[in-house]
Amino acid sequence: MEPPSRWHQILRDITTGNAIISVLAVVLALIVGAIMIAFTDERVQSTAGYFFARPGDTFAAIWDSVAGAYSAFFQGSIYNFRRPDFVSGIRPLTETLTFATPLIAAGLGVGLAFRVGMFNIGGRGQMLLASAAAGWVAFSFDLPYGVHMVVALLAGLVAGALWAGIAGLLKARTGAHEVIVTIMLNYVALYLITWMLRTPGLLQAPGSNNPKTPPMKDTAVFFPLLDWLSPQFNLHFGFVLAIAAVVLVWWILDRSSLGFQFRAVGENPNAARVAGINVKSMYLVAMLISGALVGLAGVSQVLGTVTTGFSSGIDAGIGFDAITVALLGRSTPWGILAAGILFGAFKAGGFSMQAAEGVPIDIVLVVQSLIVLFIAAPPLVRSIFRLPAPGSAPRRPRPIVTKEVEAK
Repeated sequence: MEPPSRWHQILRDITTGNAIISVLAVVLALIVGAIMIAFTDERVQSTAGYFFARPGDTFAAIWDSVAGAYSAFFQGSIYNFRRPDFVSGIRPLTETLTFATPLIAAGLGVGLAFRVGMFNIGGRGQMLLASAAAGWVAFSFDLPYGVHMVVALLAGLVAGALWAGIAGLLKARTGAHEVIVTIMLNYVALYLITWMLRTPGLLQAPGSNNPKTPPMKDTAVFFPLLDWLSPQFNLHFGFVLAIAAVVLVWWILDRSSLGFQFRAVGENPNAARVAGINVKSMYLVAMLISGALVGLAGVSQVLGTVTTGFSSGIDAGIGFDAITVALLGRSTPWGILAAGILFGAFKAGGFSMQAAEGVPIDIVLVVQSLIVLFIAAPPLVRSIFRLPAPGSAPRRPRPIVTKEVEAK
């Protein structure tokens, strides 16, 4: 039998890889979302009442509802063709990148912990502590422009790292499971920040009874990236920091000895220990870096997105969405970058779908949940699309044997 050609081998590597599963999981989720959009549309429901008399009306209504919803999604997240010029038409894409900024940073933190074999479920608490530290520095001190922003940024990163380091230290010293510890730390952080927001002299704005901080000072706020194009763009310097974090995590995991130790511990901690790697210190270091990355998401929120003062809801569910982003990105830096932008598009386009077509925003949440479901079940995706299993050898064609040869 002749060996398979180069292109055949490349195609097989693509169809058996993890990346194709993530792409097809998104496709399946969008298909299911289209079905739900059609079923919840009032016009489709009314035309379905006389389906057998005039089926064309039902199919036309289904097409109009699904096409209209996804068209509004595109115009709300990528480009709005109804705008008179390119600058205003591209604003949805900038909103997608703005929503994606904290998702990318937090997803990197969760994904890095995954690579070490740990589950950092404490993104919410780490974001809250980082937001509180960065926000307190941003509105309490008078520092020169640039220096103030750097100090607030470092304060947020350190706070997120230390809060996640508690879980890493407990796992290293006592063997406590990081999932339980980080979940409990979420509640500790939430009630701690809530108390600080209600206490004058801590985080609460002076002279106010509302649980909200004062606005951030201009010297500490991230500067807008596209203000020279139009002041209506909200994209800020936090996106540049998120891209820099992607490159940094890629270098750590794929180009550094520390990343090799991380991956070795994640694959088999017992074998890594035999090889001379200090597994306990790797757990602590990994959680410190993971917490700093998640903390960057909180800093981006208070210094870039919500600069007029924040409350205890500043995390906006990003800490939990980051888990989905890390899963969709297969815990790789570039995959997390793509997944974060996709989920940023979901957030930006979901509001447009709801406003333009009346599609319930909950459908977007269902689509996100289905993506996780399909990613968690690769055999299901492979069976639906008839993809070969990874590591399976191609079938060899049976030789043509005549009846005379078989008789011999």
